[in-house]
Amino acid sequence: MTLHQAAARNSANSPIARVLARPAYGRSANDNGANAPASQLVFEEALRHFAKHGLGAAKDACDKAETAFHGGDSYTYNYWLAICRTLDRRLAHQTVQMLEAK
Repeated sequence: MTLHQAAARNSANSPIARVLARPAYGRSANDNGANAPASQLVFEEALRHFAKHGLGAAKDACDKAETAFHGGDSYTYNYWLAICRTLDRRLAHQTVQMLEAK
């Protein structure tokens, strides 16, 4: 049996390698890039809240923000809204829209 040496190929010269090569992505898959939390403290508090409440943490934070809003406590409202916004931006936006409509 005869052995033949095959030349090494790179993606610039091989049509198959060019098709199979993955493109380099410019941005990461993480959506916190341009819209990072206002402070590291809010981010850490959001993680603690998530660790305590699990997947329902954003809803719980929005409920607490709504309670504070109706109680007239703007500091607590903004705090819980920031936690909710860090965990689920869409839910926080819907909560703000609902509260402003009232």
